[in-house]
Amino acid sequence: MPAPLLPMAQGWAPPLGVVATLPGPADFPAWRQAARRLVAAGIPPERTEWVVEGELPGLLAEAPPPEAPAKPFSVPRAFLDQAEIAIRHSDPARFALLYALLWRLVQGERHLMQAATDPAVIRLAALAKAVRRDAHKMHAFLRFREVQAADGPRHVAWFEPDHHIEEAEADFFLRRFAALRWSIVTPRRSVAWDGQALAFGPGGRRADVPPDDAMEPLWRAYYAAIFNPARLKPAAMRAEMPRKYWRNLPEAAEIPRLMAEAPRRVAAMVAQAAPNPRPQDRRHLSPHPGATHLSRAMGVAPAMTMPIDAHPDPERALAALREELLARPDLPDFASRATQPVFGEGPVGAALFILGEQPGDEEDISGRPFVGPAGRLLDRALIQAGLDRGQAYVTNAVKHFKFTPTGKRRLHQSPDAGDITYYRPFLAREIAAVAPRLVVAMGASALLAATGRKLPVLKTRGQVVPGLTGPPVFATIHPSYMLRLPDPDAQAEAFQGFVADLLAARGQAG
Repeated sequence: MPAPLLPMAQGWAPPLGVVATLPGPADFPAWRQAARRLVAAGIPPERTEWVVEGELPGLLAEAPPPEAPAKPFSVPRAFLDQAEIAIRHSDPARFALLYALLWRLVQGERHLMQAATDPAVIRLAALAKAVRRDAHKMHAFLRFREVQAADGPRHVAWFEPDHHIEEAEADFFLRRFAALRWSIVTPRRSVAWDGQALAFGPGGRRADVPPDDAMEPLWRAYYAAIFNPARLKPAAMRAEMPRKYWRNLPEAAEIPRLMAEAPRRVAAMVAQAAPNPRPQDRRHLSPHPGATHLSRAMGVAPAMTMPIDAHPDPERALAALREELLARPDLPDFASRATQPVFGEGPVGAALFILGEQPGDEEDISGRPFVGPAGRLLDRALIQAGLDRGQAYVTNAVKHFKFTPTGKRRLHQSPDAGDITYYRPFLAREIAAVAPRLVVAMGASALLAATGRKLPVLKTRGQVVPGLTGPPVFATIHPSYMLRLPDPDAQAEAFQGFVADLLAARGQAG
């Protein structure tokens, strides 16, 4: 690293240019420290050159100014959040772009990040989006192979990222595979977890990773089982899963055969007539009271109450739904930052389908719904209402944790209407598979997901309203609402009201 760059001293003039050397290609703390020194020294972007240690600098000379007290400054959080991601991009100009934006922010353009048409702001957003997409590909398309080492089994994977994401994404795999000993090898970097600590090293070759293991046939059989020929879109598939990943995916060997067989299988599906419902089931297939009017108003078919007979194997239907969501290439951007999707828990045929908003931090890490503070409060209320959580089905309208990173913390961010709309088809199929008597919608997001309408929770709570699909919906507050109340007495009063709501829902479900 060059000597510290600090404010200009009297009689000192900036050199032709300054070279800032970073220890790594995605070291944001080092870039941030160097950038602050450059700004404090009054070095403009056009006189600054950024290189990574080991690279040769260009024409600029390294000539830091003398030391002097630095004047502190601050920049918007929106810039820092995007810059921390964008610096992982492989574009050699990324450091200069970040410094140019920083310079403009410090020089008085305080609202620069809100200028949606500014070319530099647009470029920053594009870099960050590309990095997040690369991380999503790594989460979805990395496959571990088991190898036998002298001290026991180890799982090894090869991946070729487009950007410098190895260190940033190591924590994702650590949380998901903490019980395994694993190594991820890329052309630039390697990451290893021995059960105690993460270690980073130089890159490797694809030949360093075994080509297959005993799990290969299972991957191929699983992919063939969930492949839906009626939804085949080759161009979209290749866009979301480029061929460069195929050679690392055992299931990719099945793709040519499945694509070739798709037209014949679709024709067979069309030719097979759907069976008529049995007479004793016809009562289940009528629209719920009020649903016809609501559905026509929304321009969709009337909502039907789906009996459990609609799924000969509901457990298998739920498992297929989970696997489909895991394989979806078009997830919202925030889903790629989550540790994993969080699916529902509970028995098929449960009378109560308890629906929340989205997973929180603890749910995201554990992979289970309602295990955090709101979940513990829900458990207490269920016990007081005489309900066994194990006899209810508990899930969320949105299946991934949406959050805003702030340092080491992840602050919950409420899903918007678009997020709820994206996950609604999964929720509808989940409800159909469980076939409950009543959906208990906790909070505004759950109520919107279940009914398709923005209903005021506090005015609607305790009422039964038509569901957008399937059974009726009982409205109540979300447990997190009680946690946010500042007054202990208000919390206690709200909790008793929540218990009363659950008692009423229990009576409605029979």
